[in-house]
Amino acid sequence: MLGDKIGSITFQEINKPMDSGKYGLPAFDITGEGKGTMLGHDVQAMGAFTAEMRPDGSWTGNAYAGVVMCAAGVATYKATGVGNQREDGGTTFKGGAIFETTSEALSELNGKFFAFTYEADVDGKAVWELYPMN
Repeated sequence: MLGDKIGSITFQEINKPMDSGKYGLPAFDITGEGKGTMLGHDVQAMGAFTAEMRPDGSWTGNAYAGVVMCAAGVATYKATGVGNQREDGGTTFKGGAIFETTSEALSELNGKFFAFTYEADVDGKAVWELYPMN
C-alpha cells in the first residue's frame, strides 16, 4: 500500500541517443536537473538514467546516479522502472527508488522503498512524484 506523497520534483531532461545493443531498438542516456519539494523541504535535484525500448514497445529505465539537495542536507538515489510512450509523444514511467543520506532532516528516506510516477512531455519537462511503500 502507498503512503502519502513525500515529494514532487520537476526536471528538465536532456536526451542523448545511445547504442543499446539490445534487440536493435532505441536507447537513450538522459540527464536532468530540477527543483521541487521533498519531506517539506525545498530541494534541487540532478539525475542520470538510461531508457531502453523493449520488443513490445515499452521502455525500461534505470536511474544510476541521482542527488537531492536542500539546506538541511543531501541524499543520493537510484531508481528503476518501466514505461510507455503516450499518444502525445511524451512518456510515462512507474517504478521504485531507494535513497541514502546522512542528513537528520532527510533521514526518513533511509531504509525504505519508494514507489514513483514519472511523466515527461515531448519537450523533456518531467515530473517525478514519490510515495513510500507501507
